[in-house]
Amino acid sequence: MSKIIEIIVTPDGQTRVETKGFTGSECRAVSRFIEQALGQQTSEVLKAEFHQTASTQQQIQQGE
Repeated sequence: MSKIIEIIVTPDGQTRVETKGFTGSECRAVSRFIEQALGQQTSEVLKAEFHQTASTQQQIQQGE
């Protein structure tokens, strides 16, 4: 799976940063600069990938 950082801007000006293809806390590290540029964070939702380790993700991809 490719690694993607998606920035969504709603019509009322709210922004949301979503990461795809990252495992563990890697998603926080790669999106930190964007979050800092956008301003104060109001909430955070962690996906299942956040709780995976890199080796678990590799095993899943090899099994496909």
